[in-house]
This record gives sequence, C-alpha cells and structure tokens, in this order.
Amino acid sequence: MTALRQTLYGLALLGALALLLWSTYQQHQAASARAERDAERITTLQQRNTRQAASITRMGAELAAQRQAQQSLQTAQSDVRRQHATSQIQKQEISRNDQTFADWSAQPLPAAARRLHERPALSGAHGYRQWLSRRNALQPAASGAAE
Repeated sequence: MTALRQTLYGLALLGALALLLWSTYQQHQAASARAERDAERITTLQQRNTRQAASITRMGAELAAQRQAQQSLQTAQSDVRRQHATSQIQKQEISRNDQTFADWSAQPLPAAARRLHERPALSGAHGYRQWLSRRNALQPAASGAAE
C-alpha cells in the first residue's frame, strides 16, 4: 500500500470516528432534552396530584359535614313529627273529655279567617295588589278614631 492510500484510509477512519462521536453527542443531547422535559412533566403532574388530593380531602370533609347536618335535620324532623302526634292525641282527648271544647272546635271558622286560608295563583307584586284590592282587605277607618 502506498503512503497516500494509507493516509486516505486513516483520514476516512478518523472521519467515520468523528461522525460516530458527533452522532453519539447528538443522541446524548436529545436524551438530555427528553429527560429534562420528562422531569418538568413529572413535577407538573405531582403538583396536579397534590392539588387533587387536597380537593378530595376537602370534599370528603364537606361530605361528612353535610351528612351530619342531614342526620341532625332528620332527627329534628322526627322530633317535630312526634311532638305533632302527641299534640294531636292531646287535642283528641281534650275534645272527648271537654264538651265545650268539642262544641267550639266543631264550629266553622269565621269568614275573615277562611279568607286567610285562600291561596291565589299570583304572579308578581301587581297581581298581589289586585288580589288584595278585590278582597276589600282593609276596611275604611271609623270617623271617630283618634288621629
């Protein structure tokens, strides 16, 4: 082999080695960039998971408080129903034992009291004013009243 040919082979091998080293360097740079991007993504996801865990904990506490409030409302409702039933039983016993009370409770309500129980289908303040004026809700004041 001639010296020129050996020099060219040597330069070709050095060129191939340089390309191999450059390729390895580029792959390393790409892998480093991916690793940094993945690390940032992991950090972002961990922060998101932390926020979601805090939200889940807060919602669990709110749910427990709402269930407790619902339980107390159900207890209060059952107490009111029991008191109402007791009151009804007492009224029945009083009307059985006291004839004057039974006679009084059997009488119909006066017209003014019956009007209080009317439930019109109103839509707005104007309709309510019209309903009141139709019923003659307020009687004119007596002329001898003190002013």
